[in-house]
Amino acid sequence: MTGFSFTLNATDGRARTGVIQTPRGEIRTPAFMPVGTAATVKAMLPESVRATGADILLGNTYHLMLRPGAERIARLGGLHRFMNWDRPILTDSGGFQVMSLAELRKLTEEGVTFASHVDGSRHFLSPETSMEIQRLLGSDIVMAFDECPALPATHERQAEAMRLSMRWAQRSRDAFGDRPGHALFGIMQGGVERDLREESAEALRRIGFDGYAIGGLAVGEGQEAMFGVLDYATDLLPEDQPRYLMGVGKPDDIVGAVQRGVDMMDCVLPSRSGRTGQAWTRRGQVNIKNARHADDPRPLDEHCTCPACTGYSRAYLHHVFRAGEMISGMLLTWHNLHYYQEIMQGMRDAIAGGTLDAWVATFHAQRAEGDIPPL
Repeated sequence: MTGFSFTLNATDGRARTGVIQTPRGEIRTPAFMPVGTAATVKAMLPESVRATGADILLGNTYHLMLRPGAERIARLGGLHRFMNWDRPILTDSGGFQVMSLAELRKLTEEGVTFASHVDGSRHFLSPETSMEIQRLLGSDIVMAFDECPALPATHERQAEAMRLSMRWAQRSRDAFGDRPGHALFGIMQGGVERDLREESAEALRRIGFDGYAIGGLAVGEGQEAMFGVLDYATDLLPEDQPRYLMGVGKPDDIVGAVQRGVDMMDCVLPSRSGRTGQAWTRRGQVNIKNARHADDPRPLDEHCTCPACTGYSRAYLHHVFRAGEMISGMLLTWHNLHYYQEIMQGMRDAIAGGTLDAWVATFHAQRAEGDIPPL
């Protein structure tokens, strides 16, 4: 069994392309990870997700521990077998969801006690229980347990949360133990405060992880502030290990993050947008709900090779969305995930060829054109 490793193949400016090797297969970087919250990427079959070009999925510890339960998943052969996805899976630690979704939570040094948003039942999550739940799920990349405070927050509040997260990072490392073939990533916190980001990165490097995430961004601070942090944050992390920006994002967020040295990202946006009638295309966003599409025989994007674009017209996609038909979410989600993976492949090729600047210029120029004119 091969272990977990990261090979950097090429750089272009600060952007990097490489391969994360895991026992369950390779992850080509920069990588976009579709989100399979409750052991499913909504409206997609696992083989369809793979067909879009995804090498790895993300699962949510918080949702899976509440329903159907980590022990049950373990009894049924682990998360990969349970959801019929035999490639790598990354699980988040549950920290972000507890902070944002759970009712009546109580935070202490030990961990977080909270009431489930599903049925109100009481649960306790700590670095140790998060590591155990993720072990039961059998994920390939495990995230350290952290606290992610909502922004805006004072410097003092950010510092307190970051230092607690660093103490929890050490406990996560200790509880994770020695698991060949599985990786543990630490999470840098500190909001938009450079001194806190530096302190956090130093603490994580001292502990030592298999990869490093940049957390606490894409939580409402805006793209300019996020890029401002990424302008220095990636350089604070080891060059020879993967860097993962959590919860990002829109296509132009992803492109800007890769330009600043990020290797991995995840976001619910392409799948969530697909279910609400929003398509992401190389010419920007298309709202299929709009009446202008009702008689349009053209595809969403004539250059796209996904099933939605090769087999169906805008008129049909408009009709099934308006009629509330399930195929609407299926086709638009497939299109969006396909487009996101196309962006990643385009950037991987451009970085390898040393032509990323030209690729990015074309990307922005196409988006600036806007959608094709109505008929």
